[in-house]
Amino acid sequence: MTLIPTLETDRLVLRAPEARDFAPFAAFYASDRSSFVGGPLTAEGSWRMLAMEIGHWTLKGFGRWIVQDKATGNIVGMVGLFEPEGWPEAEIGWDLFNGFEGKGYATEAGRAARDYAYDILGWQTAISLVKSGNDGSAAVALRLGARPDGTFTHERHGELAVWRHPAPKELADGGYEAYA
Repeated sequence: MTLIPTLETDRLVLRAPEARDFAPFAAFYASDRSSFVGGPLTAEGSWRMLAMEIGHWTLKGFGRWIVQDKATGNIVGMVGLFEPEGWPEAEIGWDLFNGFEGKGYATEAGRAARDYAYDILGWQTAISLVKSGNDGSAAVALRLGARPDGTFTHERHGELAVWRHPAPKELADGGYEAYA
């Protein structure tokens, strides 16, 4: 079993997903807000999705974290590294749960996830996939310094915009993100 590290930012804790996270996870996936990431789903479908998120860590050695607000303890979403079968390459992804958008959580957690991918895992590149109409997610990609890099058509999600993140060297040199 892969040990899932805990990451911390100024406001957030990124931690391993657990069974206790099912209720907020299922509430998100039952909502229309989840339509950009494969929802809405029934409770049974949400349970399978949570199990997939946990299993991704074992199968790939990396994955997505539950994001918790340090001040309130609220579960605000799920952010991290994702590369399931059928994905074009390794992704940094973010799903904010209902009511937590517009507070900078996705950008803050996305930056921590990317730092982990580059500094710990040694990735040299990463993408984020954004479904058409998901303007909030595209704005997060832009704030992280990512730039449009074509499209990818997924068998279930359809056409997705590919956003390419700056490489580690570009970030070290001040790159795109310094001006975002």
